[in-house]
Amino acid sequence: MSEFAQRLIRWHTRHGRHDLPWQNTTDPYRVWLSEIMLQQTQVATVIPYYARFLARFPTLADLAQAPVDEVMPLWAGLGYYARARNLHKCAQTIAAAHGGVFPRSPEALVSLPGIGRSTANSIATFCFGARAPILDGNVKRLLCRAFGIAGFPGSSAVEKRLWQLATDLMPATDGAVYNQAQMDMGATVCVRGKPLCKQCPVAESCVALREKRIAELPAAKPRKAVPERAACLLVVRDLAGRVLLETRPPAGIWGGLQSLPELPAGREAASWLQQRLGVAPSAVLPAPTWRHAFSHFRLNITPLLCSIDQPHVAGEALWQWVDAAALPGAALPAPVRGILLQAGLLEELKS
Repeated sequence: MSEFAQRLIRWHTRHGRHDLPWQNTTDPYRVWLSEIMLQQTQVATVIPYYARFLARFPTLADLAQAPVDEVMPLWAGLGYYARARNLHKCAQTIAAAHGGVFPRSPEALVSLPGIGRSTANSIATFCFGARAPILDGNVKRLLCRAFGIAGFPGSSAVEKRLWQLATDLMPATDGAVYNQAQMDMGATVCVRGKPLCKQCPVAESCVALREKRIAELPAAKPRKAVPERAACLLVVRDLAGRVLLETRPPAGIWGGLQSLPELPAGREAASWLQQRLGVAPSAVLPAPTWRHAFSHFRLNITPLLCSIDQPHVAGEALWQWVDAAALPGAALPAPVRGILLQAGLLEELKS
């Protein structure tokens, strides 16, 4: 076992995280769920979502048998919604092709929907005792600093080098402890902004610390101009106090979630609603613009508050009138929740 691995394992025994909800289990369903939720998302944010998800879908069979429309509300606000759709698809694949039992090898796991190499190796290591390295964002940062690896870790060349290093460092035993130690080190000590180098068990050999390159390692992603997009969302309320929602297409932003109807570019709200609903709004009032950042662009949302003086109005097939009291439980993306909160249609913003 390398000195690097030994030091991390010893450190983890005393200082690592041992009481997270998905730890102390070898249940692949729970480990897999946590791995997917933790992608691009902080632990503190994930914990309540993880608990609610398991309360509704305690087993893989429960998830596989449920319609995707019941899955999306439990993911609303967590972002990166393709994860939820792939999660559901993966559960159905395991149920149909593997008899409801998770495959044990990294090679079989990585073939499943939504499971990449690092996630597959995590499941195989934590649940089945495999010797398989991981390479999430925290581990990449730790390895880049400790071994002085330059370049953006998301580039193919640097990532290939990191995978080789991670494989070479992987101990023959205690693989689960070592992998958890790497993640904990990156999350609590070798953090992005101000790493706690005095608490680091590998500080003596850290290239970045020795060469005063902490700030430059790992290298940041090359910057590109972030595109700006615009959308107009209609907050339509009828005489009965219900709010009009539309189900988004499976692909694209907020895929499969419920949102506010989007006004096509160049159309006027009153005439467009007249065409779609058969009745024009009695009032259309502007609301403050919302800005929301996605991974590849920024969206500027212009909400319009529209009042319909009828309690029962027909609509498009994907449109649904929802009582205001039921809105907190709807599968709403975070910006839509914020707009409804500002409009006084949600009493509190639930994550």
